[in-house]
Amino acid sequence: MDPRLYQAVSQGNVQELRELTEKDPKLLQSKTPHDNTVLHIAAKLGHAEFVKEVVNRDNTLLVTPNKDGDTPLHIAARTTHTNVASLLIELAKNWPDIESAKKPLKMINNQRNTALHEAVNTALHEAAGTWPLKMVDEFLSKKKTVSEFNKKKKMIHELLEADSEVTSMLNKKQETPLHIAAREGLSEIVDEILKYDPVVEPTEPTEPTEPTELTEPTEPTEPTEPTEPMKLATGTPLHQAVLGGHIKIVEKLLHEKPNLIEKDDNKGNTVLHSAAQKNYSKMVDLLLSKNPKLAYQTNKEEKSPLLVAAAYGSNAAIEEILKHCPDAVEQADDKGRNALHIAVNSRAVGSLKFLLKRIKSEDIINRPDKNGNTPLHLAAQKSRIQSMLLLLKDKRVKPYLVNNDGKTARILVESLEGGMDTYEMYIWKKLKERETKTISKQQFPEATKSRSFRRQVTPSDKQFKSIATTYTLVAALIATVTFAATFTVPGGYGQNDGKPLLTHHAAFKVFIISNTIAMCSSLVVVFCFIYAWKDPVQFKLNQLKWGHRLIVIACLAMIVALATAVFVTISEDCKWLAIVVILICCSAPFIVWAILREDVLFIPVPQ
Repeated sequence: MDPRLYQAVSQGNVQELRELTEKDPKLLQSKTPHDNTVLHIAAKLGHAEFVKEVVNRDNTLLVTPNKDGDTPLHIAARTTHTNVASLLIELAKNWPDIESAKKPLKMINNQRNTALHEAVNTALHEAAGTWPLKMVDEFLSKKKTVSEFNKKKKMIHELLEADSEVTSMLNKKQETPLHIAAREGLSEIVDEILKYDPVVEPTEPTEPTEPTELTEPTEPTEPTEPTEPMKLATGTPLHQAVLGGHIKIVEKLLHEKPNLIEKDDNKGNTVLHSAAQKNYSKMVDLLLSKNPKLAYQTNKEEKSPLLVAAAYGSNAAIEEILKHCPDAVEQADDKGRNALHIAVNSRAVGSLKFLLKRIKSEDIINRPDKNGNTPLHLAAQKSRIQSMLLLLKDKRVKPYLVNNDGKTARILVESLEGGMDTYEMYIWKKLKERETKTISKQQFPEATKSRSFRRQVTPSDKQFKSIATTYTLVAALIATVTFAATFTVPGGYGQNDGKPLLTHHAAFKVFIISNTIAMCSSLVVVFCFIYAWKDPVQFKLNQLKWGHRLIVIACLAMIVALATAVFVTISEDCKWLAIVVILICCSAPFIVWAILREDVLFIPVPQ
């Protein structure tokens, strides 16, 4: 692009543009390395008068794309320059019919986005706005964001007024503008689009308008009528609203388009499948109250919403589904697996535990899949240690049942490749004990002779010693420190009677209690870990959990002891310092949680 022209458009200098184009009219056709014309640049910078002058001199620039396929209208739609956008929209509406091979409002870029797609996408950023972290700027930034969102809303209204047919156009992600607005919770934009009664189930587009160079208009061909609406990977706008967790938008869409609740995506998933996956209990409740039949509708893998919830460990969704439709638990997928099988297979131990509490039928708990495998068989086959332990604790589980190959869960554990490790050996013993109790008068199934029962060394076994040593060391240190604090109490002792001087103080009493809790908790850990060698498997599956919890309790108690000790000794002389120390102590657990989140409660045991 000519440097003088580039400078003129950057400054919005209309007079300079006129002088340059009068000398060389072809100058307007020059482009940047990214194929941006002067109209692209002017639209981005918001120079409305410059845009008007350029289009008056060469209107073909209105439909000239850059390397991203963006026309100037795409560029303007991304900005908040409503004056430029309004001007380009008005020019696009008046586009000559003879050049209808390219309608600016329907032109798509390389992502197959129309200008309306771009406007809605950027409205998301204006609405959700990156709220500033600095409190001083918060009010001004919010005010600015609201103002920019209102400008964007006005732009979207003008685009819809100009051509409402674009509401049914799909981009590369198979999203209409309504899909985007519904997913991102743009309630006002959803309202605006719904006014134009959009097609919520678009049909397969015929000959999409690609952003190519203008050619001679050709005779339009008759589009073929699609036999049925497309089933998209993104589903309907209702699917997107559910995935986004926007209940108000879901209610709005159900009010305006009630038939959407029965529609599925290209994999057969209904909106209830989406809500179950995301564990949105309120959404599940809303959808089932509108249409209880959704609980029984399966996708192409014959998975019901309950099975999807079990696969994702969505306990809240499971509870709502079973509350509305308790018999949904009987459904199975194309492999004959019910919710218990799915929870085992997905390592969703929490969901398995929840389902075992809610399911009353012994038949469902022991129901085999198409291969004859019960949930216990599947857990044994996949070496799901925690799942097997949960199932074995339930007296309704029958460990002696055989699958289609004539194998019990115990035999499947024996058949694991590489032999059994310490966990699997422990499970094998438990299975044998249960079999002995339940079929004491029958012959056991034949054991697998080709497998070794010798303890195998696994990565978890190698870490065992270091984990046990670390916990023991930490517990011993806490016990030592707290024991010493017992004899060096804050405030000291009286010279005459040798009694603590501050026993009357409430904070002193809290110090004594918290210090005692910390010491006793750590001593219990030390004592239990000394016996870790006796039964390493039982230690890993049980004692390690309690040891971890007791260490956390001891650490919290130490923080309380520190805060109260400082408070009781200096509060009378320097109260503000005592308060500062207490605030610092109180912030410590929250800082740890902010850094580690759920990992604070992580226990290194197998699933």
